[in-house]
Amino acid sequence: MTIRNTMGWVDSLRDRVPTMDAAGLQARRDQGEALTVIDLRELQERLDKGAIPESHHVPRGMLEFWADPAMGYHRDFFTEDAEYVVYCAGGGRSVLAALAMIEMGYTKVWHLDEGFAGWTKADLPVEDAAATARWQRKR
Repeated sequence: MTIRNTMGWVDSLRDRVPTMDAAGLQARRDQGEALTVIDLRELQERLDKGAIPESHHVPRGMLEFWADPAMGYHRDFFTEDAEYVVYCAGGGRSVLAALAMIEMGYTKVWHLDEGFAGWTKADLPVEDAAATARWQRKR
């Protein structure tokens, strides 16, 4: 059996997921739109590199559990009528996450094209997530 190429598979799914770029996200936020931004990266990525300001950290492995109101893990920022932008480091995990949310029944979900790398490349604000985190890397 040949192992599937993950990025090839993700690329084949991109047309099934609405996409927003960093400038579009910032413009919508500047206009006062209430978008819930979800950071799917691992905690250490968030602490080491920072985060999009006011984003919620939801590790990719917990997304479906935290987004399901019937689960004991549910987080209250997941609501049926909210609008979501999910992001990861480069835009791969966010495609899978957005597709999962859509399949769960969420209707207003975008993935952030180019992920956090695109956000920083656009020179947009970055929150120092490590400054307020209770978890730190031991050096």
